Amino acid sequence: MGDLEVEKHVNYILSVEKKEDDFESVVMEHLRINGAYWGLTSLDLLGKIDAVDAEEVVAWVMKCQHESGGFGGNIGHDPHLLYTLSAIQVLSLFDKINMLDIDQVSNYIAGLQNEDGSFSGDIFIFYLCLWKHHNLKKSSPVSCRNVDGGFGCTPGGESHAGQIFCCVGALAITGSLHYIDKDLLGWWLCERQVKAGGLNGRPGKLPDVCYSWWVLSSLIMIDREHWIGKEKLVKYILDCQDKERGGISDRPDDAVDVFHTYFGVAGLSLLEYPGLKVIDPAYALPVDVVNRIFFRR
Repeated sequence: MGDLEVEKHVNYILSVEKKEDDFESVVMEHLRINGAYWGLTSLDLLGKIDAVDAEEVVAWVMKCQHESGGFGGNIGHDPHLLYTLSAIQVLSLFDKINMLDIDQVSNYIAGLQNEDGSFSGDIFIFYLCLWKHHNLKKSSPVSCRNVDGGFGCTPGGESHAGQIFCCVGALAITGSLHYIDKDLLGWWLCERQVKAGGLNGRPGKLPDVCYSWWVLSSLIMIDREHWIGKEKLVKYILDCQDKERGGISDRPDDAVDVFHTYFGVAGLSLLEYPGLKVIDPAYALPVDVVNRIFFRR
């Protein structure tokens, strides 16, 4: 199992930003702002966010904003709620929310809500909206709940750990966790742990490091995190490290990427791994950042 290769992961994350012409960079060009959130939040959890030039990052983020108030995945790209969320999260990391015209961004988000209270897309979009704008007309994700206790993308959709996180997170943010059957959902979630110690997103699938976040954060929000083997999950995540070049992959010996590096580090934070900052399971940001936003602590 070994230890968390902190310095190698930091060097890997910093190297990703510098690569502009390789395959990974090209295929991520349209969602570069998401990659910035994954990488920068990882650095913050590792206690190394000072390794980047904050002013340079913030300036680039603001160049991704569209006249509508929303943000694109890169400079010159169309706005989308997913990219807007990542932009706000990155600005939050550097305590630069004051750079935003809150009314303009809020109007962009509210303008995407449908008459029935839902948003175009799926339940993930609903979670993004609530993250950024608590005063929207309430459209309950409870309509996406299934008989197995899980939640799908839309009403009647198959239960999936990613959508479950979005629904549980939305309900947690709005103080509505009482709508969840915590034991039933907790059982579905804890069954995602496989013999190798990792977690999968739905029955019959292979484990993937990213579900260390989607599953475990949901279990924590419903107070059922003790229903899985935490030590086995820690071992699985650490076994997915590239111990020579840094980064974390979906499964042991696969290619690393910044997406799985973030979710691996975030999962270890949820598991209270020594030396990592604590992450908030609903807002997916370090707890000190969340406290600064809402309580100015």
